[in-house]
Amino acid sequence: MKYIDALTEYIARFTAFILIALTLLVVYDALNRYLFHTGSIALQELEWHLFDLIILLGIAYALKEGAHVRVDIFYARFKPRTRAYIDLVSQIFLILPFSFLIIYMGFDFVLQSFVQHEGSSNPGGLPYRFIVKSLILISFSVLIVQSVSEVIKRIKILRS
Repeated sequence: MKYIDALTEYIARFTAFILIALTLLVVYDALNRYLFHTGSIALQELEWHLFDLIILLGIAYALKEGAHVRVDIFYARFKPRTRAYIDLVSQIFLILPFSFLIIYMGFDFVLQSFVQHEGSSNPGGLPYRFIVKSLILISFSVLIVQSVSEVIKRIKILRS
């Protein structure tokens, strides 16, 4: 658990640097577009790719920190043991099966993109779209590992 949480924390810190890079890129792109009336399709696509990276790699960290979507107005009123039970059930019956399904369905999606050497359909766009698509498999794999860590933590809470 400690190593899984550390891995998720490391990925989140890496993602924070990507967020800084994205912010600088957006400012640069906006300045070029509005002050100098120039633009780049590749830069705009890079912005989207970095945004994808931030969102996809941030999923596991959101789970670890309890910042994921749930109805907190009710959840906050529950006792810790009840919260642990709800978390355990949601991990086992929602997050883990959904993550495995995404990886299973996404594998062919990424493989097809790789085989076709898929790139942007826009002139001047970025090549190698399969790299961004492979983030789906990576992020949901990390989510599975973090979810297993959360299951173990909740079982420990329920046993104590």
